[in-house]
Amino acid sequence: MMRETLINRTLKSLSKLPNDKVREVSDFTEYILKKYEEETLQQGIEQLAGESNAFEFLKDDEDLYTVNDIIEKY
Repeated sequence: MMRETLINRTLKSLSKLPNDKVREVSDFTEYILKKYEEETLQQGIEQLAGESNAFEFLKDDEDLYTVNDIIEKY
């Protein structure tokens, strides 16, 4: 269903609800919007960190340890 159709259908349904239920729907939509904004922000941060060259200098460091340095104790 198209976005405009869904919005119009939702508005018609909201107009039939009592005030306290409209307030519930409003609170819920604010919650969903906040969650969506947080997810979008998190994705943006992850993308920036992934594309960043901030830790490129670590690639030039020699490895301090190898697999042979691992000792398992039971």
